Amino acid sequence: MSKAKLDKIGFVGLGNMGAPMAAHLAGRGFPLTVYDVRTESARDFARLHGARVALDAADVARGADAVIFMLPNEAALRQVLFEQGLAEGLPAGGIAIDMGTTSPAATREIGNGLAALDLHYLDAPVMGGVVFARDASLDIMVGGNAAAIERCRPLFEAMGRKLWNCGASGNAQVLKAMTNYINACALANTLEAMVIARKSGLDSSMVAEAIDTMCNGRQHPIVKKIIPHVLTREYGTGMTLQLIAKDVQIAVDSAHGVNAPVPLGEVTARIWNDACDLLGGARDQTEIVRYWEQAAGIPL
Repeated sequence: MSKAKLDKIGFVGLGNMGAPMAAHLAGRGFPLTVYDVRTESARDFARLHGARVALDAADVARGADAVIFMLPNEAALRQVLFEQGLAEGLPAGGIAIDMGTTSPAATREIGNGLAALDLHYLDAPVMGGVVFARDASLDIMVGGNAAAIERCRPLFEAMGRKLWNCGASGNAQVLKAMTNYINACALANTLEAMVIARKSGLDSSMVAEAIDTMCNGRQHPIVKKIIPHVLTREYGTGMTLQLIAKDVQIAVDSAHGVNAPVPLGEVTARIWNDACDLLGGARDQTEIVRYWEQAAGIPL
């Protein structure tokens, strides 16, 4: 694929995320043609940033080197691409970039459909939300053709702080789903613990500060345990599975003692107890990774 400069960029979807992302591209001097189902949003954006407003979805693609999509769901993406003629309008070798969140399976299916039209398809979901979209500090994951990714690197660098190359098509959507899954679990787990602490008589502001100090940064499992002990297979934290299982059970019993709900804690206690039975409670706590490795049939 040619590494020629991207001379014409289309942008579809100028909502709370898309508008600031597109604005950063305009600020870097990329010639933009924009489209949104809310015509007035496209016109307002064009007035502010000097972009061209597309007549319709298909018009975005005419002569474009790449078109970026920041749409709310797969249905909207498919509609614009295939029902409204955008895919057919892209010149051969053009690049379609989905920066929304789409399932990996749908991503691969859409990519195959575009490949049949001699087009490249990159899945490039983002993390950081509206605040980071506004200050161009998004984390951007990308999967697809390596040459297409490199050609579009200047676009990604205009919108984010770091680009994570995930390899094959659909893999970026996998990583996006996993990071959101982790965030969702952490939010629910933290709120569950804070409610238990509050019902036990602790001050919520103090608990929040303590959790931030003792569970984040150098204390976060990815920093303290997974990178230095799991990925290296050293398993040398000095804390055993059975001791963690004991502490988790104490947390669950504490919740029961004040009649606070603890569904995540109960599941977590069961997992650690099962891991002790399966692997042996005297093993290092980080060896709990084997619980999932054995079930999945693949080493981390």
